[in-house]
Amino acid sequence: MSDSTEVREAVESIGKAFEEFKHTNDERLAEIEKKGASDPLVDEKLEKIEKSLDSLEDMNQRLTKAAVAADSVSDRIDEMETRLKRPEAGMDTKAVDERMKAYDTYLRKGKDALDEYEVKVLTVSNDTGGGYLAPPEYVAEIVKKVTEISPVRSAARIRQTSARSVQVPSRTGTFSASWVTETGTRSETTGLTYGMEEITAHEQYALVDISEQDVEDSAFNMEAELSDEFATQFAKGEGTSFVNGTASGQPEGFMVNGSVGETNSGNGTALTANGLIDLYSAVKTEYARNGIFMFNRSTLGAIRKLVDSNGSYVFQAGFSLQAGVPNTILGQPYVEAPDMADVGAGAYPVVFGDFNQAYMIVDRVQLAILRDPFTQAASGTVRYYARRRVGGQVVLAEAIRKQKVSA
Repeated sequence: MSDSTEVREAVESIGKAFEEFKHTNDERLAEIEKKGASDPLVDEKLEKIEKSLDSLEDMNQRLTKAAVAADSVSDRIDEMETRLKRPEAGMDTKAVDERMKAYDTYLRKGKDALDEYEVKVLTVSNDTGGGYLAPPEYVAEIVKKVTEISPVRSAARIRQTSARSVQVPSRTGTFSASWVTETGTRSETTGLTYGMEEITAHEQYALVDISEQDVEDSAFNMEAELSDEFATQFAKGEGTSFVNGTASGQPEGFMVNGSVGETNSGNGTALTANGLIDLYSAVKTEYARNGIFMFNRSTLGAIRKLVDSNGSYVFQAGFSLQAGVPNTILGQPYVEAPDMADVGAGAYPVVFGDFNQAYMIVDRVQLAILRDPFTQAASGTVRYYARRRVGGQVVLAEAIRKQKVSA
């Protein structure tokens, strides 16, 4: 089968699978609308189709990579043929041709395609037998996995401080105004009280030792690499704490604060459109105006499938990202936070509200990196010590609310 045929068949298979996915999902939505829950058999079928789509996508990626690799091998063979076939004094052109033939066969078809003579003539695994002619290529680029960071900073209120903590006064109670006649007795109205929120700047650190020779001889600027890595991992650590932090030696997570209210989803194991509407409606209007939804990517996939009682999807794609109109849920923007919980019985996968009012981040010390060439000098290593001081805490719990997966 030719490469073009494989690609065409893969594309056709993906198209058919996706059409079947849409048809099955529509069937699932119809079941939910009719019975209040989807048919387990339909869910199972939908899951199988999704796995099929994933499998076909893997095939597509493999075909793409194979095509790129084939082009690369072909270029290298052409270059080697050009070099080896140049007339050189004293060169045995017959031997060169034999070696090139063996080299070409090895690259295109693998070692198993070589006969015994060709293996003796040229073996890439043997340096003096031909291996020196096929050196590896070193790429001066570090392949890194994506580091997912909860973007709480983009939604919360941020304050700089030069002190160890910040105290924020808060109103904890208020009075009620009363009606009175023209000559009626006026008595004191009570209930106005205040409290104090204190946000401590906690310390986060990392310590890495590198040999002096590695710093000197590496193909990379190791100090710059470390600085970038420190910044990334510190951001990841603080993002996790802003969501789920214990408040003991670290910031308080808004999902941990006991004063943040909750709204049930209406289903013991899943999110529902009505549950999200109830969550949105439970937040006071002033907070809802500036409210955003926050959840992880897996939860977003579940929300995309939800429709309300009128048959409308709660998820709406933006008309123009360039015009500043993002995708929305119930008309409100959302952000993905990988540290939020997945959908599951008893879990809290979604939170909604005005995070700028609800959560405050306090920065005391920005990323500071100390290069210590002395402490580990006897062992020939340089120590890099990085630290940062930051605090975070819920200061107005009523401004946000979380969704619990519960009936």
